[in-house]
Amino acid sequence: MKKIITYYRSAREELSKVIFPTKEQIRNASVSVLIVVSVITLFLALVDLILSASVSGILR
Repeated sequence: MKKIITYYRSAREELSKVIFPTKEQIRNASVSVLIVVSVITLFLALVDLILSASVSGILR
């Protein structure tokens, strides 16, 4: 039983050291992720379009 109490106190102490992000930090990170994902998506779509046109041109 003493081990459980020690573990609980230790876990609670470690949890008090955690610094949780603010709403603004979460919002900024989310916007950054959305921008990066959008840019990568557009890049891959462009590469796909170019490669598709190239292969179509070769096969015709």
